[in-house]
Amino acid sequence: LRELEASQRTLLAEHEERIHVLEMERRRLHNDIQELKGNIRVFCRVRPLLPEERERQRGLPHLHFPPQDPRSVVLTRPDDSQVGRERRAELRYDFSFDRVFPPGASQQEIFQEIQLLVQSALDGYPVCIFAYGQTGSGKTFTMEGPEPPGAPERRGMIPRAVRHLFLGARDLAGKGWQYRFSASFLEIYNEALRDLLLAKGERGSELEIRRLAPGSDELHVPNLTWVPVESEEQVLELLVRASSQRSVARTGLNERSSRSHSVFQLRIQGEHPARDLRCASSLTLVDLAGSERLEKSGSVGSRLRETQSINSSLSALGLVISALCNKEAHVPYRNSKLTFLLQNCLGGHAK
Repeated sequence: LRELEASQRTLLAEHEERIHVLEMERRRLHNDIQELKGNIRVFCRVRPLLPEERERQRGLPHLHFPPQDPRSVVLTRPDDSQVGRERRAELRYDFSFDRVFPPGASQQEIFQEIQLLVQSALDGYPVCIFAYGQTGSGKTFTMEGPEPPGAPERRGMIPRAVRHLFLGARDLAGKGWQYRFSASFLEIYNEALRDLLLAKGERGSELEIRRLAPGSDELHVPNLTWVPVESEEQVLELLVRASSQRSVARTGLNERSSRSHSVFQLRIQGEHPARDLRCASSLTLVDLAGSERLEKSGSVGSRLRETQSINSSLSALGLVISALCNKEAHVPYRNSKLTFLLQNCLGGHAK
């Protein structure tokens, strides 16, 4: 029996070693695949028409989605008649993305395209996902889901991503990994940071972005609320709390327009005690404020200042993404609070 027990222990140790080697190989191959797909990707989602829009126009005749190419969208419009020039039937504009989702695409279809990136966060790589577009284009619905929260199939990217991470962590627990998660929620309004997880009526201290230590490139926000989370339901409660405190207003383009950038961040810390291995990363999901043209939104006074601040920070984000795509030596992170805050989530091996 002792000999049998010793041989079983040896066999068990060999199996554990093999499982560990395969897990590390999976992480390496998974990251190779993600880098081949591109560390920076752009997806395009077209939202369905709202009821009042259906009354004004019949369908979306100017938008075409080639069935054989899920990466393209074609826009057409009638050519304006002009004297002295031959009139063409219509003008055509072709756009290509890493993936295009037509109006009928479900929240689950969108998430399927990003869930491998979410897995990278569990493997130790910083991951950042933005919802970008004009005001009223459905960014908050995509990221958070309907308000109030409805059927599970309509849940947004934030609760789905968190659920995927918790399931992945449980799976890795069988391979010796232990994970801890903590969440924060803040908004950037007129270039000022506001904690969205404070209790109602509670006044928080002024938030600033600081370096973790002198000479360090790591940034953090002292006094920001971080809440330990262990389930998707806890994150949904935080979403509701944060949503009730976010800066929104009515504009000429949108009944309830988000006037700030909302930044949800999940800090992930994993360790394998038996092998003395550790990994730390973050998953950042950003619902950007909607861009808008001043002549269309009719913004004046404080709405005007908000619009100018929003458009300025979105331009700064565009410059940062462009510099990263072109692998430029200098990336202008400090041009806005948004890009400075997310500096650690955008450069290096981040996705």
